[in-house]
Amino acid sequence: MEFIFPVRVYYEDTDVAGVVYYANYLKFMERGRTEWLRHLGMDQDLLIEQDVAFAVAHVEASYLKPARFNDALDIVTRVVKHSGASVVFEQKICKQGQHDHVYCQGTVKVVCVTLSTMKPRAIPLQLVEEMRSES
Repeated sequence: MEFIFPVRVYYEDTDVAGVVYYANYLKFMERGRTEWLRHLGMDQDLLIEQDVAFAVAHVEASYLKPARFNDALDIVTRVVKHSGASVVFEQKICKQGQHDHVYCQGTVKVVCVTLSTMKPRAIPLQLVEEMRSES
């Protein structure tokens, strides 16, 4: 199942040429994953209180078209795989409402960690159950 989170490109997101600075696509993807978690009822504040966090372990991104100041975008987030301690997402940043018009797409692997030690740990059962029900 895809989760869609709308954003708008602000001036601060762009470079001197008026296009989205490449690193900011990764920030948009982070927002998409954060809102996906919130959508599943797993607010990151609650996870942090339980000494649980997610750390990005690997990112691949392809920049296909330039998004520009004031463009309305959709961040499309989809879980493609999850195991004991990791989740792999496919994400794309598209023109709002036109998901075949892709500006950037990527794959992001996150690892669930115990925040105090930064060592891998099992994904909380509630989140595993929510991911299963979403697929």
